[in-house]
Amino acid sequence: MALAKSGNYAIGHFNFANFEMLWGVVNAAKKLQVPALLGLAEGERDWVGIKQAVALVKSLREEGLEVYLNADHTYSLERVKEAIDAGFDSVIFDGAKLGIEENIKITKECVDYARAVSSSSGRDVIIEGELGYIGEGSTVRDALPDGVQMTSVGDAQRFVEETGVDLFAPAVGNVHGMLRGSYDPPLDLSRIEEIVGAVNVPLVLHGGSGTPNLSEGIAAGISVVHISTELRKAWHDAMLVHLEEFPDEIAPYKVGKGALEAIQKVVESRLELFSSPN
Repeated sequence: MALAKSGNYAIGHFNFANFEMLWGVVNAAKKLQVPALLGLAEGERDWVGIKQAVALVKSLREEGLEVYLNADHTYSLERVKEAIDAGFDSVIFDGAKLGIEENIKITKECVDYARAVSSSSGRDVIIEGELGYIGEGSTVRDALPDGVQMTSVGDAQRFVEETGVDLFAPAVGNVHGMLRGSYDPPLDLSRIEEIVGAVNVPLVLHGGSGTPNLSEGIAAGISVVHISTELRKAWHDAMLVHLEEFPDEIAPYKVGKGALEAIQKVVESRLELFSSPN
């Protein structure tokens, strides 16, 4: 990620909740020969299985694929510890709805726990913190989420310094989900550049789906981009098409084939964008 920070390209982070999504991401990363982050938020972890997800990604790495497992949007210290203990490579504590004092306090506890585990186990466990509110949920929306709040440069600097996080996710015009029938608002490029100049860790962009100026955001200093809603929509739309065309097909691996291919196409297009020098 440090290389991405210095090289004006970004690593793609893609959430998955089933095999169509998992293999769509993996196949795209393998085809393009680029690394990828596989993400599971709390609900996705409960669905897939925490230990099972770790085993899946471990088996992919043993085959030579550069994929890593992130515990996305984790809302308590207990669940951060759970993911770390299970073997996740990285975890984000999402305290965006908390006051800054409480957010710093819990995020620092997450960092301290990860450092202790890294020291005792030899594993590198990465902790990401989030500051600024961009809404919740990977959904297609009719309107922007309420309460969106940008991250100030001063708060960003304080947060990173006091918590010791490895990665930092600010609110810079990005929002979770996608607007129906139109693009989401553009990123505030000057705010990104100012925060990059104020902190010494790579920046993560959540809510990348539907964002119109991702390439410029990466050039301004974004090192990791999260994509989830685009994958869910591709899966949903492809499944509807297949089931309408073949209503009697009941073999899951046949029903899901079109969805896998649709997801892979989305991931390839995003990875090509993220991996191109800006």
